[in-house]
Amino acid sequence: MDSIKLTQFSHGGGCGCKIAPGVLSDLLARMPPGLLPADLLVGTATADDAAVYRLNDRQAVVATTDFFTPIVDDPYDFGRIAATNALSDVYAMGGTPIMALAIVGMPLDKLPAEVIGRILEGGAAVCREAGIPVAGGHSIDVLEPIYGLVGIGVVDPARVRTNAGAREDDVLILSKPLGVGILSAGLKKGLLSEAAYAEMIRWTTMLNRAGAALAECEAVHAMTDVTGFGLAGHLLEMCRGSGLQAMVDFDALPLIAEARDLVKGGVATGASTRNWTSYGTSIQLDGALGEWQQKLVTDPQTSGGLLIACEASAATQVLETIQRTQGSAGKVIGRMVRGDSVVRFA
Repeated sequence: MDSIKLTQFSHGGGCGCKIAPGVLSDLLARMPPGLLPADLLVGTATADDAAVYRLNDRQAVVATTDFFTPIVDDPYDFGRIAATNALSDVYAMGGTPIMALAIVGMPLDKLPAEVIGRILEGGAAVCREAGIPVAGGHSIDVLEPIYGLVGIGVVDPARVRTNAGAREDDVLILSKPLGVGILSAGLKKGLLSEAAYAEMIRWTTMLNRAGAALAECEAVHAMTDVTGFGLAGHLLEMCRGSGLQAMVDFDALPLIAEARDLVKGGVATGASTRNWTSYGTSIQLDGALGEWQQKLVTDPQTSGGLLIACEASAATQVLETIQRTQGSAGKVIGRMVRGDSVVRFA
């Protein structure tokens, strides 16, 4: 089992295997209009993290699904990362997970049952940490290993936080450092140190528990999690949803140290290039910023942090909540201002 490297089976690992945002937009545009019941509080209109359906005045269901191919070789770690990433969408809506369903696709002729079992064990371990059961699921025999979850949660309809509620003069806070996609590319090339791998596992298996607590704060106006489209892409969705512009201080961005070194040396995922091709015309980089900075802000984050827009007066409270609920030191990275829906990095 130790000789099997899961990443050899995947053409793109983690959230880096997502369909490019531009292509996805074209595909979704071909879908015929669906039903829009009044109790569907969040659907597909603003490319949000999960669907939200109101049951009554005090309860709404949060539903999401997320799965991908291996980002690491260790099967247990792969399961943990995939499960953490899937549950993040529930937290990003301000919800609390209540159960999960497993999504399993495995090349049964290539992977021993012990390896597949370890993937499932990793996912179940994260669900136990979140206090929820894996209550079922579905499995198929496929060419590449795929694992993830359907995440089901609950939220008070009045506490739902979307990616479209940011207000002018809100500050932007990021709860985890960037660079996971770059580290995964370094891992595939055999360039990643043991310490950086440990950092990668630390951040990608940290549940974004803060989301449920932050939804209790009225000064928090919008939330999303940073995943496959990179910081620039998910912040752009926030800008478009709110009709505002984002100004980001690049030097304030929290970065995983070795990711900075790797990207400066030319290591990056193909997904960062696809991301830039899809939305680069809506991203403005200060003249002092170059190619490696572009790669970093478009870097696909697997199980990335929460991106939060809140009143400036509440920034300290938000940072303290992140630290208290998940042991992560968030950072203020910018603010929302009046203007065209673009993201400016300076």
